[in-house]
Amino acid sequence: MTADIRDSYDVIVIGAGPAGSTCAGLLSMHGHDVLLLEKETFPRHHIGESLMTETYWVFERLGMLDKLRKSSYVRKHSVQFFSKSGKGSRPFYFFEGNDHESASTWQLPRDEFDTIMFNHVAELGVQTCEGINVRDVLMEGDAVTGVSIDTPNGAKDIRAKVVVDGSGLNAFLSRKFKLQQFDPNLKKAAIYGHFKGAHRDADVDEGATLIVNTPDQKGWFWYIPLDNDIVSVGCVADKEFLFPNGESRDLADAFNRSVTHCEPIQMRLKDATLRGPMRSCSDFSYISNKIAGDGYVLIGDAFGFLDPVYSSGIFLALKSAEMAADTIHQAFETDDFSGHKLSSFSDEYMVGMNALRNLVYCFYAPGFRFSSFLKEHPQFKTHLIDLLTGNIYRDGILDIFDAMGDTVDLPEPYNVES
Repeated sequence: MTADIRDSYDVIVIGAGPAGSTCAGLLSMHGHDVLLLEKETFPRHHIGESLMTETYWVFERLGMLDKLRKSSYVRKHSVQFFSKSGKGSRPFYFFEGNDHESASTWQLPRDEFDTIMFNHVAELGVQTCEGINVRDVLMEGDAVTGVSIDTPNGAKDIRAKVVVDGSGLNAFLSRKFKLQQFDPNLKKAAIYGHFKGAHRDADVDEGATLIVNTPDQKGWFWYIPLDNDIVSVGCVADKEFLFPNGESRDLADAFNRSVTHCEPIQMRLKDATLRGPMRSCSDFSYISNKIAGDGYVLIGDAFGFLDPVYSSGIFLALKSAEMAADTIHQAFETDDFSGHKLSSFSDEYMVGMNALRNLVYCFYAPGFRFSSFLKEHPQFKTHLIDLLTGNIYRDGILDIFDAMGDTVDLPEPYNVES
């Protein structure tokens, strides 16, 4: 495969998850010569299986919607929150106020979905290569000018006008350039698995994402129905909650201990069987202090990772990739590949990411409940649904945080160099 890789391209994209594939596909549609490199081989495991509905528009632009419509993926129409008492809120239905097809979305098995995305952008003209390790980037002064990859015959250097880092949580360039800054208030971990035969709600609620608090609010569970009678269930909490002193550090033991703290999850899993291994991941929310530099751009989790409570990961991956692709295309039109030019979408993108981070802080704030907030401020119901769907770039959406800020200590916005 490496024999087919040429010595130079317009753009090289590192990582073929949703962010990397989207950016590569859109750049190819803009007419650019793109190489997409993936370290692993598809299908490969990945977490982050629930979509926000606003991903619809990027999928439409990529020509992916027909593949999604024809799939067996479970349709998602709402999200529902369960308080520490175990009582469920009224579901937040995305179709309330939106009668367009985009008011529903899909719950995705990522091993399959990422493979489909990878193959789809190849159809768009991207040169796709999997099983390729990027060992380093090439530099001229402070500018990135390409990558060096491992081949059976040793290292191979490939040049490009722009290198896009879509390497996900590996955060290849952010780590190399020491750009990461972590959020000390969102230092969590997750243990999760796939279960067959778990309870599913009926009709329009069958595909709802459930967010279930433990009684002491020291942790919460996601509950995401997938196709083939599989449900993805994970517990997110401080490591001290998941692995108390003296308790077993076996993942299955730790997950089962967490379930005993949460009756709604116990009831839903009582007839279920675990399929596959239990897995874990660190959920250290972070951001890079710049989104681009001379000759390179960071997208998706390679730029920043936000707590998964609102399933914003794929949405932010697609949105950052779309904005980056359009900005890179403009850079080619002006022959300007400076960090100043390539980061010109930063301010716009960060409006949305900071809004979702504010919402995460509200979720973790002791005593805060969205139902109580809406009883006091019913005028913000549409704002909240828009935030939960990813409609975070519309005019006036940030007004809700003026009211939330009266009861929640919201964070200072992330400061990203542009």
